[in-house]
Amino acid sequence: MSAAYVALEGGSVVEARCRAPGTSHGELVFTTAYTGYEESLTDPSYEEQVLTFSYPLIGNYGVRDERFEDDRVHPRAVVARELTDDVAEWLESEGVPAVDHLDTRDLVGQIREGGAMKCGISAGPDASPEKAKEALADCPGMSDHTDIGAQVSVSRRKTYDGGDGPDVALVDCGAKGSIVESLLERDATVHVLPYDVTPGEVAELDPDVLFVSNGPGDPANFEAAQSLVEEFVGEVPLAGICLGQQIVARALGGTTEKMAFGHRGVNQPVRDLRSDKVVMTTQNHGYTVDEPGPKLDVTQVNVNDDTAEGLESDDLQVLTRQYHPEANPGPHDTLGFFDDVVAMAGDECRTPVAAD
Repeated sequence: MSAAYVALEGGSVVEARCRAPGTSHGELVFTTAYTGYEESLTDPSYEEQVLTFSYPLIGNYGVRDERFEDDRVHPRAVVARELTDDVAEWLESEGVPAVDHLDTRDLVGQIREGGAMKCGISAGPDASPEKAKEALADCPGMSDHTDIGAQVSVSRRKTYDGGDGPDVALVDCGAKGSIVESLLERDATVHVLPYDVTPGEVAELDPDVLFVSNGPGDPANFEAAQSLVEEFVGEVPLAGICLGQQIVARALGGTTEKMAFGHRGVNQPVRDLRSDKVVMTTQNHGYTVDEPGPKLDVTQVNVNDDTAEGLESDDLQVLTRQYHPEANPGPHDTLGFFDDVVAMAGDECRTPVAAD
């Protein structure tokens, strides 16, 4: 097979084996998940990133599209200790470069030590260290992707009928398909809206819940979604997941910051501050809420680093989670979040939203 090269921001170049040819770049991050590679590779939150799997063998149960979170692969490239032919062929068909046969333990160690870093990848018959370095030189930082929402969001509204439950306006900043499925399973009708939807368009829907989804990149670059939260807080119950939590916090006076290497995997422990119960969660984020602001209470924290994992306001009817309660492929400790979101919509005293 052909050679491949991974050029790292620190100046080193790692030689590898090409499994899917191409040249690419992105922010190099790692996931600790040992299952769910199909879900991870189709998660829009990995847009503009190069995904490294810390688990050594990826692909040992094949590739099935019913497990996909979206209709395409989102990482700009993929790195693993060993990829099976099934996964390599899938990535090649998607035009996503993939490399293996390198020391991913060392690579993950470098990311943990120095933080997520830019990288360039050159893979295939014409690959060279120089091409990898050129790709690296062209790589922007994650905060520089000012309109990353356009790469992952729907372009127009899509409505999914769930039954006689509430109407949920889901602002698609890169929503995973399993979020929609989790709401449909609870009889909600889900209106998936573009990331830059206007307050007037939301008001015309008069939703029972405004839900801000997960997604990639810096929450500061999702100004339209932040404006929606500012417009409807106190009028419509608000929910958010991952990037959605960060956007809600910023809209209500909080601040966010970039993490050193983020939380990515299916084994992140989260403690509820009220019950003192610890649950295992699925996560994928490189930014976090630094200060929640005066209107939100931190109700859950990460056991490893005390970062905010849950924000709430009873008065304003706000409920957010930094982790992924839909938790594909698992664990399923936190699916009750969607029951709580649907329950928020049951307030019959809610004031109807006035259209502009």
